[in-house]
Amino acid sequence: MAGLLRQLDFAGEELRLLDADLSKAALTDDERGQAVRRLMTIPGIDATVALSVVAAVGDFTRFRSPEKLVAYFGLHPRVRQSGGQPAVHGPITKAGRAHTRGMLVEAAWAASKAPGPLRGFYQRVRGRRGMQIAVVATARKRVVLCWQLTVKGEDYAFAQPSLVAHKQRRPKLRAGLPAGRHQPPGPTPVGVDVAAATGARLPKPEKGQAARQG
Repeated sequence: MAGLLRQLDFAGEELRLLDADLSKAALTDDERGQAVRRLMTIPGIDATVALSVVAAVGDFTRFRSPEKLVAYFGLHPRVRQSGGQPAVHGPITKAGRAHTRGMLVEAAWAASKAPGPLRGFYQRVRGRRGMQIAVVATARKRVVLCWQLTVKGEDYAFAQPSLVAHKQRRPKLRAGLPAGRHQPPGPTPVGVDVAAATGARLPKPEKGQAARQG
């Protein structure tokens, strides 16, 4: 029993060190670290999910369109068509990176509860198609967002500054660094926090911003 406990302690320490290394990777100023922090401006995506997405994709520009990235993660619906008959859309293909796809779907649940366009999108789809399809559709939309934000070098236009700051402080704590505020890689629109708290209508992003979702 004592030997088993020592092995568990050793494994726990190794996991802690690995978690610290991953957290440091999210805080670097290189292209990978900037991409991770940019994705963390999306509701529901924390450092762990963002790191998984960036590690799975690598260079986002190798995908010519966000639809190609959606297909890479297997979140595209199957399409069946015979002769001149209308196309029939079935379940998602589930091709590609299953682990990251699962994390994106789990993160979609969090996005469905956070105020903003993604929540509105989820609720509209749920009203028409049901909860399960709405969650997958929200995960698919966030993959499109990941591609747009990274390729265009923009933050999510409806990000909540306080929530983003909290998510970006957690990797610093795990890495054993001072828990100061880490600035996001770009400006965040002013007034989004107030609108989210009061239920007011969120302003539309300016032309050219990638977060025109929902």
